[in-house]
Amino acid sequence: METDKLDRRRLGKLAAHLAGIAGIAGLAGFALVALPFAAAAQTAPAWPARPVTFVVPFAAGGGTDIAARLLAVRLGQKWGQSVVVDNRTGAGGLVGAEAVAKAKPDGYMLLIGNVGTQSINPSLYKMPYDADKAFAPVSLFAELPFAFVVNPNVPAKTPKELVALAKASPDKFTYASSGSGGSPHLTAEIFQQATGIKLLHVPYKGGGPAMADLMAGHVDMLFASILETSGYVKGGKLRALAVTSAERSPAMPDVPTLAELGVPNAESGSWVALLAPAGTPQALLDRISADVKEVVATPDMRKALIAQGATPRGSTPGELQKTIDADKARYGQVIKTRGIKVE
Repeated sequence: METDKLDRRRLGKLAAHLAGIAGIAGLAGFALVALPFAAAAQTAPAWPARPVTFVVPFAAGGGTDIAARLLAVRLGQKWGQSVVVDNRTGAGGLVGAEAVAKAKPDGYMLLIGNVGTQSINPSLYKMPYDADKAFAPVSLFAELPFAFVVNPNVPAKTPKELVALAKASPDKFTYASSGSGGSPHLTAEIFQQATGIKLLHVPYKGGGPAMADLMAGHVDMLFASILETSGYVKGGKLRALAVTSAERSPAMPDVPTLAELGVPNAESGSWVALLAPAGTPQALLDRISADVKEVVATPDMRKALIAQGATPRGSTPGELQKTIDADKARYGQVIKTRGIKVE
């Protein structure tokens, strides 16, 4: 009897020992399975792990380029990585936009788009990509009201005086633009339509060259962002006749709007936004959008943009998409009505 009890106690201890070994083995197995996942989580690179490129599809010196460089500096500081601005010009912004549309959707090549690349070009060009599906919106970061500026040698000091001169001498007066079909060009078309005058269009490959020729007196006038023109107006190198925004600009408070001067239905302007290739993970888009909004809201960035005549404006990806769609419908109608085409 005593022997049986002893055997049962030994068997119980042996069973407990075996159960313990099995538990340890199970935990070890779990650890071996979990280890690769933990290692992967520890070694996955944080974004951005290398420099980020902002493709500006216009020449250096224009309003879109200036705003892009202001944003690049601030985001580079926030991200701890260089943000390189790459100007890829051609076809009204189509060349640079196409490069980003075909880029890897990993957040390392982003597009500095504007109303031209996103809302106007689809009505002007045979697109090499699906304009509605090629990009993922990230955020607006600046609105660019336009100023109507002339070379100081032009005798007109108001839009009314200019209209009178242009009606007296049709096709004598020239206006520059940053390129055929761009928002400055369409703004001039809207102005001509509203006033019944006819001006001679001289397109350039970017806002910088157009501005240089305007100041040199090779062309008479230009509709361009206040971001581009304010410094030259303040320096007396250009004369501002009006602004095309709905309200006066803080950068040019003494310059009235076209509407104030009796030219209704001529409101126009541009905006600048950040976009990514379609397929970029939504979490990354939301992260970049939040960073843009945060940077744009800082006193330093606001001051820098406002000093150049821009209006700081952050947004969600969804808000940016609504802006793109609304302007696409508006400018598409102008292009159709005025019969605007590009070669």
